Amino acid sequence: MSTEAVKPPPGRETPPPKPRRFYKKVGVAEEGAMWCVALDTKPVRTPMRNLLGSPSRPLVEALAKEWDAQESVIDRDTMPITRLVSTAIDRIAPDRKAVVESLMSYVDADLLCYRAIYPAALKTRQIEAWQPILDWMQESFGAEFTVVEGVMPAQQSQGAADALRTAIEALGDEHLTAFQACAAVTKSLALSMALAHGRLSPADVSAYAHLDETFQAEQWGDDREAQVRRRAIEAEIHAVGQYLELLA
Repeated sequence: MSTEAVKPPPGRETPPPKPRRFYKKVGVAEEGAMWCVALDTKPVRTPMRNLLGSPSRPLVEALAKEWDAQESVIDRDTMPITRLVSTAIDRIAPDRKAVVESLMSYVDADLLCYRAIYPAALKTRQIEAWQPILDWMQESFGAEFTVVEGVMPAQQSQGAADALRTAIEALGDEHLTAFQACAAVTKSLALSMALAHGRLSPADVSAYAHLDETFQAEQWGDDREAQVRRRAIEAEIHAVGQYLELLA
């Protein structure tokens, strides 16, 4: 019999073990013009070995709470603010252009632009919830989106795309981080812009992003897998909203 270890099937590789908590005390320290998290007086580093910090002390205090809440192991899945700050430092700040280009590739797929053909009750709900956000996008940024019924793709005008790009590029690194994190889970650049600018609350963004699913669940019932998925998305949007509040 072969003594070679049995390898898991592709896609089912065992995740690496989480690092053990190696520190006793978590604090906040000042490093020049920055505040940072200190573990036993040593500053925390991002995955790219940059200093994990911010000019906002309330934001860093929230980071410290996440690190202090870790028990026997460090589970970054339970540290959404740490992930967002690390993303801003390691990914957004060094390569904003690539991030903006990636976001612009979804300009023709915004959730709010695709309306139901039927039933009438769902169409009405979409118009009442979504259209004011698109109207706000046009009034605030000059981005006039084309709305269609059904799922056939619709190409937005060059004017709308250019206006949206200008609005995205105007976001600072931290707000661009929040914007892209929200867009990743809502599939809507319009909802993400509304959250980044405080036009919508995280609860509203979650409700609007799941409007179709909620309607279907009301008609036909819900299943546990869908509920778990929605809760995870709602938690992510809530974390983005908390991050924005701490920046303010």
